[in-house]
Amino acid sequence: MSAGVRVRVPASSANLGAGFDALGLALALHDVLEVRPSASPLTVVVGGEGAGDVPLDETHLVVRALRAASAHLGHDPGGLELTCANAIPHARGLGSSAAAIVGGIAAGYGLAGVELVGTALEDALHLAAEFEGHADNVAASLLGGLVLAWTDETTGRFRAARVDPHPDLRPVAVVPAEQSATHVTRGLLPAVVPHADAAFAAGRAALAVHAIAARPDLLLPATADTLHQDYREKAWPDTLRVVRELRARGVAAAVSGAGPTVLALTTDGALPAGVDVTGFTVIPVAVDRSGVRVDPLG
Repeated sequence: MSAGVRVRVPASSANLGAGFDALGLALALHDVLEVRPSASPLTVVVGGEGAGDVPLDETHLVVRALRAASAHLGHDPGGLELTCANAIPHARGLGSSAAAIVGGIAAGYGLAGVELVGTALEDALHLAAEFEGHADNVAASLLGGLVLAWTDETTGRFRAARVDPHPDLRPVAVVPAEQSATHVTRGLLPAVVPHADAAFAAGRAALAVHAIAARPDLLLPATADTLHQDYREKAWPDTLRVVRELRARGVAAAVSGAGPTVLALTTDGALPAGVDVTGFTVIPVAVDRSGVRVDPLG
C-alpha cells in the first residue's frame, strides 16, 4: 500500500473576458495536500485559507473527490489522514473549489498507483468537471497553462485542450476581502443574450487564445466582454469599477471567474498609478505551467 501522496494544485482564473465557461488560466498560487492511509476512518486538518470554515469530515470537498476517484478506479483507500495547507482564497473567483476537487482526485489516483497521463488524465478531467459542473477551472488546475474547455455533444464528456501562454505574461490578481458565490452570480445572468453580444463574445474569446499564447499586445481588446460581466455588476460593483479603471489605462483586466477578484493580464506584473484599489489586495502571480503535481510520501 502507498505510504501516501503529496499533491500540489494551482489556483485558476476562468472566462478571461468573453470566454465564459470555456477559457481558464492556471495561476501559481497553490494548495498543498498530504494524504496518508490510516488505521482510523478519517482525520482532516486544514491550515491557511478555509481553516475553521470548511468541514473536517467525509463532506470535505477534497475527501469527496478522493473517494469518487477511488471508486472510479476500483480502489478502496480505507482510512485516511488528510492535511491541507491552503493558499488559494475561498469564494473569490480563483478556483478554490476546483483546486480542492482536482487535489482530491489526483490524490485518489496517486494512492491507487495510477499516473495522470493519457486516458487516465482524460477520465480525471471528466470526473473533476462533473463535480464542478463545468471544465474551465478544473482543467486549468489539472493541466496548467491556458486551457480551452468544452463538452463533447456526442458522448457528453467534458474535454479540454492546453495551450502554452506567452512567456512575457505576468498576471496580477486584485483580490477583495468580500466573498462571492458562483450560484448567486450565475443567477444574475439572462436566459438569452442579443445576437450581437454573442457574436462579439465569440470573436473576442478566439482572440484571447491568440493574445495569451502569442500576441500580448492584443490582450486589451481580447479581454473585452459583453456576455456576462455587466449583468453581474450588482453582485460586486467595486470589482467592475476596478476593471473599468484598469482598462481605461490600457490594462487587460477582467472579472476572475465568478468574481469578485479582478485579473489583470500584464507583461510587467504591475498596475498603473491612479487606480483606486482600496479594499483590495494586489497580488502579482505567475502563470502555473505544469498543473497538478503528485509526489509519493516517504
